[in-house]
Amino acid sequence: MKPQDTIRLTTAQAIVRWLANQYIEIDGDELRLCGGGFGIFGHGNVTCLGEALNKVHDELPLYRGQNEQSMGFAASGYAKQWLRQRFMFCTASAGPGTANLLTAAGLAHANRLPMLMLCGDTFITRLPDPVLQQMEHYDDPTLGVNDAFKPVVRYWDRITHPAQIIQSLPNAIATMLDPADCGPAFLGLPQDVQGWTYDYPAKLFDKKIHRIRRQTPDEAEIADAIALLRLAERPMIIAGGGVQYSKAVNELTRFAESHQIPVVETIAGRANLLNDHPLNIGPIGVTGSDSANRIAQKADVILAVGTRLQDFTTGSWTAFDHDAKFISINAARHDAGKHMSLPVVGDARLSLLALSSALDYQTPQSWVQFAQAERKMWDAYVADNVAYGNGPNSYAQAIGVVNALCDKRDRVVAAAGGLPAEVTANWRTLDIGTVDVEFGFSCMGYEIAGAWGARIAQSEQEPDKDTITFCGDGSYLMLNSDIYSSVLSRKKLIVLLLDNGGFAVINKLQNNTGNESFNNLLKDCPTIPEPFGVDFVAHAASMGAQAERVNHPAELGEAFMRAKASDKTCVIVMNVDAFEGWTQQGHAWWEVGTPHTTDDENVRRAHFDWESSRSKQRRGV
Repeated sequence: MKPQDTIRLTTAQAIVRWLANQYIEIDGDELRLCGGGFGIFGHGNVTCLGEALNKVHDELPLYRGQNEQSMGFAASGYAKQWLRQRFMFCTASAGPGTANLLTAAGLAHANRLPMLMLCGDTFITRLPDPVLQQMEHYDDPTLGVNDAFKPVVRYWDRITHPAQIIQSLPNAIATMLDPADCGPAFLGLPQDVQGWTYDYPAKLFDKKIHRIRRQTPDEAEIADAIALLRLAERPMIIAGGGVQYSKAVNELTRFAESHQIPVVETIAGRANLLNDHPLNIGPIGVTGSDSANRIAQKADVILAVGTRLQDFTTGSWTAFDHDAKFISINAARHDAGKHMSLPVVGDARLSLLALSSALDYQTPQSWVQFAQAERKMWDAYVADNVAYGNGPNSYAQAIGVVNALCDKRDRVVAAAGGLPAEVTANWRTLDIGTVDVEFGFSCMGYEIAGAWGARIAQSEQEPDKDTITFCGDGSYLMLNSDIYSSVLSRKKLIVLLLDNGGFAVINKLQNNTGNESFNNLLKDCPTIPEPFGVDFVAHAASMGAQAERVNHPAELGEAFMRAKASDKTCVIVMNVDAFEGWTQQGHAWWEVGTPHTTDDENVRRAHFDWESSRSKQRRGV
């Protein structure tokens, strides 16, 4: 290779230059694949990677994080908003900074989301060992903190020579963009290797345009699916998050309408259909609706599209008849074959088109009418559940107020605790793809950080709309610093902080399994002599937010409209009852471990009551 055909760069400089030249085609437009990054610098990444990133801060904006875990949550929120077509990187220093990203990597892995981690590592030469923050393993000097990421990422590499990124970077991107293998990628960057130079091929840094692969389904698998659907008397579609990632919402809707098949939604698949679509029978599962769960119990053929069929969707596999047959359309072979499903491995859009073009089938109207009657009853329940005036303040009431006043294109975010269940059950979808309920990893702390990442993406798409996040007091106390991030970066959020005095939903589970309240609500912690509430308004205001407390849902509506009119991050605090006001209907059975022996009669009785539903559990694989 001639000298003029190479460019001498450090490893860090080459990584950054390569990233800046990766593009993706989205609906005919070319956008930079990497939207930028989130970073906290330390000795493991500031001197070399920091130097390289500073040179391209316009092309790859670097958002200063407050906590590495929340940076990863923000990157996931960004990827969701972009339907996995674009990603953000996270950079952290060697040692505890990088270790803080482990939880965020788990969230991205569980939710199949792209995120690139560029993290400091110990010195390859080992000359200065042991260095600050290094984990020493006496029998394996190659083992370090970064190896802990291997179970929670889809791609992992430690760069031990500058030339390795020529292969590793394209492999990482290929993984993050693959519909079947999508997930986080991790690159460990030893501190010395980051600064080493190499004569890289100049063409490595040419502009590269990526496209998301659409896998055509196998003709034989489509034929098998058609044969099974033709026999169906009570078919049902489960619409998962993969429908949106495939941009197959229109195809799903047309398929359901053409063949008159009722549709239920998973948590990740909320907002696949509008609330008032006549074939939308509601959310399914543990946090679902009576309407969806009742038709699931009677369905004989279930077409699962873009869902990994996790336990909250399936009621730990008690939501369906033992004899029901599954057809699973999924880009991932692993998901398509779950529970003895008839697999259709392929892109959701292409698979639905292939099915519909050859399927001469109409669902019996009696089945459709049954499903719609069930949905009508559920709608009446939700309307009553979100109404206020008679009972104590509740999550559902707050959800109803916001639902009635928000713009149809506003982004709604919730995660962990009681709010995901309440949002899933009570939110009435106003427009497609506007709901993000993080329940894949059920990760407390995602609410504000994930919303910040979503808002960064939303400001690139629909800057005049709002990102609204529902957050409990427990999650707020766990991770709230991205209120400050949103203020600093001028990425406005509306935070609905609903305070029930502790970890109330787990207290509810504790009570439902016969146990006394213990160590969940602040008032039930023996180690807290004098419980007191946090002044959340003062706390949020100290981070630059516009903050206020309201006492009633009617006041919440007024405060919400003030927040809509503001150009600043707004935090609205309202107390809700920890015991009353929970959504009582719509729940499927969920398997939790209960004591098989105990001296407590209430716990013993609850154990037998809980186990009484186990006979409904399918014995699939």
